[in-house]
Amino acid sequence: MEQENICPPPDSLLKLDQQLCFALYSASLAMNKVYRDNLKPLGVTYPQYLVLLVLWEQDERSVSDIGERLYLDSATLTPLLKRMEAAGWLERRRLPSDERVVVVKLTEAGRALRGQAERIPLQLLCRSGLQLDQIAGLRQSLCDLRDQLLQ
Repeated sequence: MEQENICPPPDSLLKLDQQLCFALYSASLAMNKVYRDNLKPLGVTYPQYLVLLVLWEQDERSVSDIGERLYLDSATLTPLLKRMEAAGWLERRRLPSDERVVVVKLTEAGRALRGQAERIPLQLLCRSGLQLDQIAGLRQSLCDLRDQLLQ
């Protein structure tokens, strides 16, 4: 038997507590605060941490590849990468074979941050109060939602 979608009464549609977007937004704010507190000792911001995660998975990636992985455009990503380069965590260089392509490579200092950051996911898991399987399910649901919205 197919489950029916039951529409809420029209007067409740614009209530803040009924908004999925607000639940996501406020959860994101809370998550970012926890990350900010955990990343502070490393001197890394949350967006910088995301770039580092991408480069720790695979070093020497193009700016466009990093942008695709993080859902960021070049105008947002380039200033972020410049600040990270100034901090000594990465280097940017143009490909000699195609000067339109900028490749990003971790420095030794950028690779060393990985060891300091390894504890952060476990700290977040403990702080969340969720079990691993709950986190995996929630993450998958959010990715499915994102993908559906981007279609």
